[in-house]
Amino acid sequence: MSDLPEIPTEDEIQALVDGRLDPARRAEVEAWLSENPDEAARVAELRDISGAVEQVYGHLLERPIPARFQNAAAPSMARSPVWRVAAMIVLVAMGAAGGWFANDAVGPGGDPNVNLARGAVKAHQMYAREVRHAVEVPASEEAHLVAWLSKRLDAPLRAPNLDVQGYRLVGGRLLPASDSGPAAQFMYEAESGERLTLYVEQNLTGGETAFRFTEYDDVSAFWWKDGPLAYVLIGRGGRDSLLTLARATYQELNP
Repeated sequence: MSDLPEIPTEDEIQALVDGRLDPARRAEVEAWLSENPDEAARVAELRDISGAVEQVYGHLLERPIPARFQNAAAPSMARSPVWRVAAMIVLVAMGAAGGWFANDAVGPGGDPNVNLARGAVKAHQMYAREVRHAVEVPASEEAHLVAWLSKRLDAPLRAPNLDVQGYRLVGGRLLPASDSGPAAQFMYEAESGERLTLYVEQNLTGGETAFRFTEYDDVSAFWWKDGPLAYVLIGRGGRDSLLTLARATYQELNP
């Protein structure tokens, strides 16, 4: 009885597939598989799946897995390349629903909602830190700014007044949209110097949506679609504080 190979646990099977099993134990598990053809076939299938997934999504292995996914897996699974890739694929899917935003995981031609948020966040990160060239047209020319951007987007725009929320309009600029056509960016600034941007582009997919939340790097964003336009409000505040600003912005846009 003592000469029979010990039945491997599922964690050991996964470690074998991922090439992480101790050499001595690997030999024992391989010996056990040779006596259990059904399990050997399952391991072979797992190896095929692992190879295919890593070939397509291997670049995602460099991304850190959020704690909520690490805590959801057994310690051995969290170290598994297959688990890591699977977790990152789930995160990419969640990004379309506003739970997480993967900047490079969804390329051009992907989900238009993800592209909308991605383009807005990139524009925010590019210009929010600028000192002398933060905007193209200053707030002192607000009427001209709004008329110009409305003409370029072929839709009536408004620059929301967020003075009550502690943010004054700095100005705005014209930008290329994430998919096609132009986009507008309005920038706001608090007395502390903290900046907020409202990104606006044409609603190419149609329909309307409620607020959707997303995070990326050091910024948070709420995005929504309303009639002919799509909006993304971006700042450094947390979800609750940014939601208050998003609601105020929406009310200003829909008096």
